[in-house]
Amino acid sequence: MKIFITGGAGYIGGTVTQLLLARGHRVTVFDNLCHSKRLAVASEATFVEGDVADRPLLEKTLNDGRFDGIMHFAALIEAGESMKRPEIYFRNNTAATLTLLEAMLATGHNRLVFSSTAACYGEPESTPILEDARLKPTNPYGESKLLVEQMLGWMNSIHGLRYASLRYFNVAGAIEGYGEAHEPESHLIPLILDVALGRRDKIKIFGQDYPTKDGTCVRDYIHVHDLAEAHLLALAALEHREKMIYNIGNGQGFTVREVIDSVRRVTGRPIPVEECPRRPGDPAVLVASSEKIKAELGWSPKFAELDAIVSSAWQWHQKRYA
Repeated sequence: MKIFITGGAGYIGGTVTQLLLARGHRVTVFDNLCHSKRLAVASEATFVEGDVADRPLLEKTLNDGRFDGIMHFAALIEAGESMKRPEIYFRNNTAATLTLLEAMLATGHNRLVFSSTAACYGEPESTPILEDARLKPTNPYGESKLLVEQMLGWMNSIHGLRYASLRYFNVAGAIEGYGEAHEPESHLIPLILDVALGRRDKIKIFGQDYPTKDGTCVRDYIHVHDLAEAHLLALAALEHREKMIYNIGNGQGFTVREVIDSVRRVTGRPIPVEECPRRPGDPAVLVASSEKIKAELGWSPKFAELDAIVSSAWQWHQKRYA
């Protein structure tokens, strides 16, 4: 198949690109490189430097390529930043996605896999979280993604656009030659690994008074390879399905302190911590039920253990920063 990937120079989009290429698909990556570099794009992929808000360039690229499916990863992803600058999240994540949808309709493309988020749920009423749980984001980042999901529902019912919306929980780990390196970095596991490598002095723990086993936030960590596999399954399923919404997680929750302890075990290095106040917009617990995608598409995570996820990330980090 010919696949068009927005944000394909990023961590998740780049991993999906690698898997698609390895399985014989042709990939065009569309990325503005605002948080990544040209070198991050697989050499076998066709690359177009551009912004998803640029409708003329989108339409030209889509018309030239005539793709079998589109995967949309391009977005701002920092929940904390969204609490300070919500306007850029609604512009980049919501409005720009509308531009992409308009370009798809104008060029006759009707299959989309959308990178959504567990942040759509906000503070859950119960865990593990099912796909039909209440949707009440606690930050503009989650709201910006939820608005896209609502648009997709209407585009499906009115225009027949087929879509899969994948609500990620906390993505981590690395594949051979490709790992997590955001600029600037804000995700927990790579930040802790930076401490292990001596690139940072300590790791900050935001909030110690949450209603959890040790007072720190609980999150569900999913290996990026397992997440990428879910995208490929979802894209294939759009051949015979109109719309899908799935959680993608391991179904296990780990506190911030447990993640720090995992890094200590894997690396054998001390990890100094600094206790800080809570950050606005952080839910106490986010743990997925992924039973729906397992039952309907046959997906199953291969990296179930936190130490295995951390270990793959540690191997990549050592090579990158050696």
